[in-house]
Amino acid sequence: MTENRWNHLTAAELRALAAHDAVVLLPIGSTEQHGPHLPTGVDDFLATEVCMRAARVGTARPVVVAPSIWCGLAEYHMGFGGTMTLTLSTLHALLRDICRSILRAGFDRILIVNGHGGNVTALHALVGELSAELGTSIAVTSYFTVGRAVVRDILDTQDALMHACEGETSMVMALHPHLVHLEAMTDGPTIGLLFDDVDPVHVPVPFESVSESGVAGNARAATAAKGLALLDGCARELANVIDRL
Repeated sequence: MTENRWNHLTAAELRALAAHDAVVLLPIGSTEQHGPHLPTGVDDFLATEVCMRAARVGTARPVVVAPSIWCGLAEYHMGFGGTMTLTLSTLHALLRDICRSILRAGFDRILIVNGHGGNVTALHALVGELSAELGTSIAVTSYFTVGRAVVRDILDTQDALMHACEGETSMVMALHPHLVHLEAMTDGPTIGLLFDDVDPVHVPVPFESVSESGVAGNARAATAAKGLALLDGCARELANVIDRL
């Protein structure tokens, strides 16, 4: 199997991939509470896994998967404990330095692949600034956005990912079943994605005021089979995006 992970490759191998116009995928997630039944690393694990599977699907250009950024913007989950969060300025600086390093290594195509809803709005703004600062176009997507039709078709109780829900729980069951506390599975309210909010006024809301359990959606409907289908389907959609860069 071809190795795609940046930190598993030598500098010489990476120089060769850069010379062949490889696309670098930069996963970004979050480390935050995911209810009583899931680990805090869900968003990081899933964004990285979809990137790895997309690289293995096969694309017109070679693909390198950079080490993930495991911390994002999660202030609204801090009330539950177990959460780490960055300020916007820190995230901007971190992305700037990582993307600059990727470019200095010889690559000129970067796709940030997000796995956390709370990062979306900021990332859309930041890639514009980063592209101007660094002199090259940097793209961003979220695996659950590019794979939205896949998510809708596979899940039984929801049309899109929520939080520690049927979808996220299914994918963690497929990847890391030993990290899922089956006895603690629960459900929570149905919510929309933060970036789909059409309310004319935005007021920050802590997640504990939305869900006492820290869960949104029905985790009890999760299965590992759904999780594998979600991961593979989102990876195929991401591979299609890579081919259009």
